[in-house]
Amino acid sequence: MIVILKPHTDDGQISRVLDALKQYDVAFNVSKGETVTVIGLVGDTSAVDREKISTNPFVERVMIVSEPFKKSNRKFHPENTVVNAGGREIGGRTLAVIAGPCSVETRPQIIGIAEAVRQSGASFLRGGAFKPRTSPYAFQGLEAEGLELLKAAREQTGLPIVTEIMSPKLVERFDADVDVIQIGARNMQNFDLLKEVGRTKKPILLKRGAANTVEEWLMSAEYIMAGGNSGVILCERGIRTFETYTRNTLDLSAVPVVKRLSHLPVIVDPSHATGASWLVAPLAKAAVAAGADGVIIEVHDDPARALCDGPQSITPPAFAEIMVQLKAYAALEGRTL
Repeated sequence: MIVILKPHTDDGQISRVLDALKQYDVAFNVSKGETVTVIGLVGDTSAVDREKISTNPFVERVMIVSEPFKKSNRKFHPENTVVNAGGREIGGRTLAVIAGPCSVETRPQIIGIAEAVRQSGASFLRGGAFKPRTSPYAFQGLEAEGLELLKAAREQTGLPIVTEIMSPKLVERFDADVDVIQIGARNMQNFDLLKEVGRTKKPILLKRGAANTVEEWLMSAEYIMAGGNSGVILCERGIRTFETYTRNTLDLSAVPVVKRLSHLPVIVDPSHATGASWLVAPLAKAAVAAGADGVIIEVHDDPARALCDGPQSITPPAFAEIMVQLKAYAALEGRTL
């Protein structure tokens, strides 16, 4: 249920409405816009007297929210959420570009790539320290050592770091060391992990599962937000269909759909979606045209020798070219890079 207040209601009047709502055993989510304030009621609202609330002199109307996701729902929060991550914004006028290798391999590798993508205009550095792999025999990442190397790259370049968490046991470490905590596609419905990161204050990059619907994706975001963490960034990275030419099928329609349903920022990962380096540039441009708030791109200095996902990685010079192209596309959408 949401309570929409009359335009230009001041803080004192909002407090009076909240006082009137406190008789009901529900939680409140207050969203203040430029002219209108919306109060979301979360919990069992069956006992809430809608007619009584509607008679409040500061209330415009009361609405029932039928969707199961509440805190991530645009009805609860009409204006776009802008997430601050490491001193930079995701979801604002400037497009966020997250770039770096699939996995951290050596100190020279990660620092060299970090320097290259920073010079080309990337706003964040990505790199896998703990790697979820389909095969137990594949490279699993440098783990704690990889995390330390990412921190060293951040110290040298100033780029905030984005890396994936695998276990609830690592939440405290990630909360202390990482700027954006990534929940990978395989863990999108790892509800214990979602609850744990929901207790942190760090931004969470939530990737869509390969076989999950948009509603399921938003419900996973709801788990995080229900824990008190509102800094969720959604990431579309392709879904599994009958098509086998690409690794996954990039669902760009999910971008405007989610933008309609939710206030959370959405970015796109064309690298993991396609598994092919030559498709990264056209789909990154398409993502910007579809309304994405940013892209995440895999960059490696020697893709042929990469320990993880070399075929989808682009070189630093290729990344520099893509950034030039994205700048023009961003301008068409009234955004900057």
